[in-house]
Amino acid sequence: MVHRSPRARRLLFAAAGLGLFAALAPAQPAANAAPAAEEPAVLVGAGDIGSCLSDGDEATAKLLDRIPGTVFTLGDNAYVAGTAEQFQKCYEPYWGRHKDRTRPAIGNHDMRTDNGGPYYDYFGDAAGEKDKGWYSYELNGWQVLVLNSTCDLVDCEDDSEQADWLREELESSDAKCTVAMWHHPLFTSGWKHGADPRVKPFFQLLYDHGVEIVLNGHNHHYERFAPQTPDGELDKENGVRQFTVGTGGGGLNGFSKTIAANSRARNADTFGVLKLSLYQDFYTWKFVSPTGSTFQDQGLATCH
Repeated sequence: MVHRSPRARRLLFAAAGLGLFAALAPAQPAANAAPAAEEPAVLVGAGDIGSCLSDGDEATAKLLDRIPGTVFTLGDNAYVAGTAEQFQKCYEPYWGRHKDRTRPAIGNHDMRTDNGGPYYDYFGDAAGEKDKGWYSYELNGWQVLVLNSTCDLVDCEDDSEQADWLREELESSDAKCTVAMWHHPLFTSGWKHGADPRVKPFFQLLYDHGVEIVLNGHNHHYERFAPQTPDGELDKENGVRQFTVGTGGGGLNGFSKTIAANSRARNADTFGVLKLSLYQDFYTWKFVSPTGSTFQDQGLATCH
């Protein structure tokens, strides 16, 4: 009989659900099948969403219909200027039906009207303090951090109010696993929007405190990176894994000829949402797209 720790059994069970079991461990006889892992919390969502000129948001909202859990947004929720009318006409009919389970992040398009006033009015307390937009919550023992990366309007420097808040949240938390999210990516292979070095202080703080995941939008495609340092160096042991999920429905755009270092998966041909299953000491990811899409990306990783 093969003896495995409870953590190893949970990992193997989750891997089996993703079709990764054979790659992680040899098959066991039915009598020795691993017991069920604890029920994970689910985070599911995307950025760059509500557009009255695209039906992509309708398609991704239908994906949310069949995925339970907490919905996240990664900014640019209502195109093109985040007006109250655009939130009602371009976001509310589709993603709006999941509003009562949504925790949003703000984007540059949301900030175009009254510094995000309609965004805060629409999402209410779920969006954090008005004119700030950063907040945190807990999900199945995970720390979830939401930041405001519109750095031309909000200070993102290492000595800013927001960075001080982030530092305090990280230092005071006893969570083993953490995921952070904001709109503008530090790393990207996108052709339309380049990497934004102004968010590097955020990434540095997260790396220094052993955070697992960063979620971003802004470029309208999907891209997953290997775990990295804030300088973009591969760090399999302690690095932060960044996902860009700008596939919520507001159009799609592709990649430059030069692919960024450590980029591991990319797609600009389909809308979709990222589903994260958060266990006590590991997580799985899966990009979920509408029927007919052939692109797939899924995996599993342990917490630091």
